[in-house]
Amino acid sequence: MQRKAELHVWIEGTIVAAIAMVLSLIPTSIGSSFSISLGMIPITLYSLRRGAKAGFFSAFIWGLLHFPLGQVYFLTPVQVLIEYILAFGFAGFAGFFSNQLQQSIRNNEFVKASRIIFSAAFLGAVARYFWHFIAGVIFWGSFALWGMNPWLFSLVMNGLSGMATALVTSIVLVLLLKINPQLFLPANQAFLKQPKDKIE
Repeated sequence: MQRKAELHVWIEGTIVAAIAMVLSLIPTSIGSSFSISLGMIPITLYSLRRGAKAGFFSAFIWGLLHFPLGQVYFLTPVQVLIEYILAFGFAGFAGFFSNQLQQSIRNNEFVKASRIIFSAAFLGAVARYFWHFIAGVIFWGSFALWGMNPWLFSLVMNGLSGMATALVTSIVLVLLLKINPQLFLPANQAFLKQPKDKIE
């Protein structure tokens, strides 16, 4: 029974990764260096629902899906490893807030749950874009616009992309929390304690 439950979690994570990949194909880029990663929305939701370990797995699969779809910008093998394996996998860091969020939902603490979602979204974005920042300095520095210092250019562009992604992810997930808080609870725990009223 436990193996079946674990398999369900991994299958769910793979489906979430596919959804994240589809959302990633929606154009949100401004220029060549700034973009909002819509795929972080389902990945962060799944990480908060299932925890960091499952979140790492799903985000890792999301990164791998870039390869068969030809969505990889290749300079060197190490650059690809950093930007499509490490960076995407680290998006699962949002799952470290999973237990806190789920407890807040069961206690009908909407304001606290919203704050936790914002914290989780920003942690996942910072963890992911840290690696994009490193790759930007090491591998993309020669492409920096306006002759900017590679460290500064990578920090500004990846920082803006990461913060914008975290903000959009947070807003969408807080709206989902308001509409259906059960989305953030695992199926095998969603009915342990049914709240008397919807979170308000």
